[in-house]
Amino acid sequence: MTISTCTTGYIPGLFEEGWLLDSIRGLYDMGFISDVLGRVKGGKEASVYRCEATPAHGGGLVAAKVYRPRHFRNLRNDSFYREGRAVLDATGRPVKPPDTRMMRAIGKKTAFGQQISHTSWLMYEYNTLNKLHAVAASVPKAYATTENAILMDYFGDEVRGASTLIETSLSHDEATPLFHEVMRNVEIMLQQGYVHGDLSAYNILYHKGKVVLIDFPQVVETSANTNARIILQRDVTRVCDYFSLQGVRCNARDIVQKLTNRYLKVDAEKFKADMSRSEVDEE
Repeated sequence: MTISTCTTGYIPGLFEEGWLLDSIRGLYDMGFISDVLGRVKGGKEASVYRCEATPAHGGGLVAAKVYRPRHFRNLRNDSFYREGRAVLDATGRPVKPPDTRMMRAIGKKTAFGQQISHTSWLMYEYNTLNKLHAVAASVPKAYATTENAILMDYFGDEVRGASTLIETSLSHDEATPLFHEVMRNVEIMLQQGYVHGDLSAYNILYHKGKVVLIDFPQVVETSANTNARIILQRDVTRVCDYFSLQGVRCNARDIVQKLTNRYLKVDAEKFKADMSRSEVDEE
C-alpha cells in the first residue's frame, strides 16, 4: 500500500503538506502505519504526528517524528555537538573512508552538505533510541526511518499527546522520585558513552506518572567530544533548575562532579575550568 492510494484522517496545513506526505510515504510502503490522525507537536525543525499502526505492526497508536527537509538541526554551533562523531549514512552506519569532499560540503553548509548532515543527525537519533531502549532507559522505542522521519512509540491518548515537564506542576511527593528517574537515565546514557546534549524540562515527557526522555539528534559521544563535560553540566543544571522549582533539593555541581569522576575521568583542575566555562555559557 502506498500513500498515493491511501487517505489520511489528518489534513496537513499549507506549510506542511508538501513535505509531510513525502516524508512518511515510506512508513506506509513498509506497512507500519495505515493513517495519520493528527499533529501532536509542531516545531521549527520537526513535528510529531499521531499515527495508526497497521495490524501487522500490532495496531494502536504510534508517533512519527517528521523533520523539515534540509532545515534539520540548524544550530549556530553544530560543530560543538558533532565533534568526534562519524558521519552516518541512511542505514545508520559510519561513512567510510572519510570523504573530504563530503566534509567540505558539510563545513560550508552547501545544499549537498546540509542533506548529508540532515541524514546523519536523524540516524544518530534513531540509533541512540534503539541503544538506550535496549538497556531499559526511559525513551521511546524506535521502529523505522525514512529520509525525513522516525517512527517510534507514542505517549498520550487518542486526543492529545503527553505533556512535557515544563507544562506540568508536580507535588513534592511526585517530583522527588521523578527527579531520581531522570538522573538514572542520565547515568544510563553515560554508561553507554552518551550525553543527551539538550536535556531540559522541554524534552522530558510526563505520562501516567512517569517520565520519558525524547529528542536525541544532538547526542554527544563522551569518548570523542572534548565538550562532553560542559554539555553534561548544562543538561544537569537545566534538569535541577526545573525540579528545584518543584521542591526537590538538588545540587547540579555536586551531581556532575560525581558523574564526571565515575564516567569521564578528568582531573580536578580541568573539572573546575569546565564548570566555570559552563556557568558563563548558561548566563
